Amino acid sequence: MGTYIIKTPDIGEGIAEVELVAWHVQAGEVVSADQVLADVMTDKATVEIPSPVAGKVLALSGNVGQTMAVGSELVRLEVAGAGNLKEGASAAPLAPAALAIAPAERQDVRVVAAPVAVPVLRPAGERPIASPAVRRRAWEMGVELERVTATGSAGRVMQSDLEAYARRHPGAPPAAQRVDAYARVNTQQDIPVIGLRRKIAVKMQESKRRIPHFTYVEEIDVTELEVLRERLNNKPGQERPRVTLLPLLVRAMVLALRVFPQLNARFDDDKGVVTRHGAVHLGIATQTANGLMVPVLRHAEALDLWACAVEVARLAEAARTGQVTREELSGSTITLTSLGTLGGIVTTPVINHPEVAIVGVNRIVERPVVRRGVVVVRQMMNLSSSFDHRVVDGMDAARFVQALRGYLEVPSTLFVE
Repeated sequence: MGTYIIKTPDIGEGIAEVELVAWHVQAGEVVSADQVLADVMTDKATVEIPSPVAGKVLALSGNVGQTMAVGSELVRLEVAGAGNLKEGASAAPLAPAALAIAPAERQDVRVVAAPVAVPVLRPAGERPIASPAVRRRAWEMGVELERVTATGSAGRVMQSDLEAYARRHPGAPPAAQRVDAYARVNTQQDIPVIGLRRKIAVKMQESKRRIPHFTYVEEIDVTELEVLRERLNNKPGQERPRVTLLPLLVRAMVLALRVFPQLNARFDDDKGVVTRHGAVHLGIATQTANGLMVPVLRHAEALDLWACAVEVARLAEAARTGQVTREELSGSTITLTSLGTLGGIVTTPVINHPEVAIVGVNRIVERPVVRRGVVVVRQMMNLSSSFDHRVVDGMDAARFVQALRGYLEVPSTLFVE
């Protein structure tokens, strides 16, 4: 028998270290060739690390959440033959999944397969790891999770573990008899910030640390814009996609950026260089099950209203279903973000570093407004936009937002070149 060492692979693109985000095997487990051993995360992707050979796991290097240097020992296997202990080997990573994080264009979009694991015994006093559904089920069954042997990845208690425990220990009291006791249990839980959540935390902190934000809020009367949108969508005999508010906002931004190109820019503050872009590559903040992602609407200036509507819908669907590509998640020059009906009155959006501006959309509400001395009901919407005060003056930011307001309040101007 010999020893085979699998090293943390060189994923390329100049990456010197990765974060270990999941183990799929345990010490003592027999693995087959091409079986996934672990997941690691870079700034751009989550990568599965397979075993190049069959063998028995002797040791795992590193804990979940730990940063591993490229080339460092990852897994040690016992294999038939002489092995490779002297020279070592790096596993060839499987194709990485794209990820994007707002505000820095990175977020995990891969659905990780269920890990292979063996029973894990927890040290005395350690809180068991389990999903809310498993905890609820355990409570209903009258089972204390601390007594259950876990078979899930990283010692996670699974539904099957509960069922197995209940079969071995029948007669647990029903949930109704244990409400008072359950209420006295300390439900505090320490959750490590690892993987995607760590990337989000780092990127958000970096954006706020490096960029002196200022936010400018303006209310917009979108009554006429909504009338126009309704007419466009209800025009008979027309085979065109449905227009939401978003393509109209994109059109207004494209027109306003022609007058204020300094906002369609990226600032390399390490080099002290602002790069203005002629093309508008608009980041569209999109909420998904995996978190906030920012797919990029490329060359928005070249799209008409309906082509824009189609592309925005396609990108949103790709993001939500995990089909968005890495290229579609990078290269934005300015970002548009909206919480839809949850948009509130005012927000303070965080700039998508290294961009210099982000436009935030709040919800549309009916409000009484004075028009020519008469109180009328109008559909009003706030724009909450943030800017990098190092390179964007307050006057320019205000004028840019006022230009947006002009286009949106008189929507016929959206179609005048």
